[in-house]
This record gives sequence, C-alpha cells and structure tokens, in this order.
Amino acid sequence: MQETAYAKVNLALHVRAREPDGYHRIETVFAFAEEGDALGVAAAESLSLTVIGPFADALAGEGDNLVLRAARALAEHCDVRTGAAITLDKRLPIASGIGGGSADAATTLRLLRRFWTLDVDDAALHTIAAKLGADVPACLHSRTMFGRGRGDILEPLDLSGLAGTPLLLVNPRVPVSTAAVFRAWDGIDRGPLAGWEEGRNDLEPPARMLVPEIDAVLQALSKARVARMSGSGATCFGLFDCTGLRDACAAEIAHRQQGWWMLPTRIR
Repeated sequence: MQETAYAKVNLALHVRAREPDGYHRIETVFAFAEEGDALGVAAAESLSLTVIGPFADALAGEGDNLVLRAARALAEHCDVRTGAAITLDKRLPIASGIGGGSADAATTLRLLRRFWTLDVDDAALHTIAAKLGADVPACLHSRTMFGRGRGDILEPLDLSGLAGTPLLLVNPRVPVSTAAVFRAWDGIDRGPLAGWEEGRNDLEPPARMLVPEIDAVLQALSKARVARMSGSGATCFGLFDCTGLRDACAAEIAHRQQGWWMLPTRIR
C-alpha cells in the first residue's frame, strides 16, 4: 500500500499570543499541494523504516523519526502485535515550513490504519496525531482548514476556486529552526485572521532576520498573485492565475538560482 504525504502550505498565519507554557496561540489557513513525500508499507514481523529519495541523507542521523513514533503510537493504541516495513521517499526538504515531518507522521497513521485493517475512527486518529505535533492533525486531513490554538483546533473551509490553483513552492535549501523563529517573534498581536488573501505570516519578519535568503525567494516570486512564506520558513509559495505564468516564473528562477529547490504543483 502507498500514500502521498501532501506538502502543507500556510496561506496566512497570524500569531496572537505567547502562552505561559512557551507555546504560541495562532490562527492559520492550511492548504495542501497535490504532491509531497511518498510512503509505502509491506508486511514484516517488526516495525522498520527505510528512507530513500533526494532528501534521505538529511534524515540519516535521526534516531527517532516521526514516522516510527506515529507507527508505535497507533500500534499501542490499537494493541497491534504485527509489524510493518515502512518506506519513506523523502522528496520535500526538511525544516522547511511545509510540514514534511508532520505530513509523514499523519500519512503513516492513515496508511497503517488501512494496512492493519484497524477499527479506529477519525476522532481517535486525531487525538493520536495531536500528541505527535501541532501540524499533524491538519496533515491528517490534508484539506483546506482553518486552524487555531496551536494550529490543532480545526474547522473545514470551503474556499471557492482555490482547488486546482497553480502553486509554486521555492526553498533556498536553508533549513530553519521553528523554535528559533517563534522565539524571535516580537510578541505583538497584529490582529485576527479574517480573509486569508488579506492576511499575512507573522513569522515572516523573524524568519527573514534569521535567514536573509528568504528575501530573495520572495522577490523571485513577486509576479505571483499571492507570494508569502509558509509556516516558519524558509519555503515560500506563489499562487498564480494560470500554469503558464507559474511555469515561466519557475523557469526564470531555475535559470538564476540553480541551487534552489522548487516544486511546481497545484492546490489540491
């Protein structure tokens, strides 16, 4: 069995407060690309993970991958005694603001529920996902949602005309620490999130301070209808009115910045 771990995009992200426990209260609109990492699973006596793909080396020294943590959490919740050989094709850059690890964990939960034929409902799966990370519940659904709290209190959104919108993801191949970006946030509540197109990403200024390359990425996407940073960066996205404009932008970036990572895709 196989499933796609769809790349996450924060169309807007407003940070409202820093809580006493160190976490932040946010409001965000999640959307998802049609592409991302890929996971497969086969029968095995124990749980194992093999990582392949263009960004596999970045996870080589990671002792406890989120995929295995998700698999163990589901197995413990459902008292599963059989194993699974999981393969992760790591196509998205790590620490890049597009939910790679969160999407991988969420997809593991969906995939193993099918593979192990488990009688576990969406609510229970959501509870498991929330313990793995703030973005994991949204990635579990992988559809357009409004998120609040830590981003794990979710409401479905029906944004007419958004699905199918040409999307270009661009990353300067510079990993960004989410914790460092949140620590650098200035603590000013700039107001609630109403319409996402009029919104902003409050993590963009601190991320740009830490990673100046983000400025160049946003400038390269300046011809998009909407261009913003996603999550805590450094990946930025551009939404375009047609695939021709998106592809022309991608071609120009590829010519000028051959070391950058790009993914031309669409909103799912």
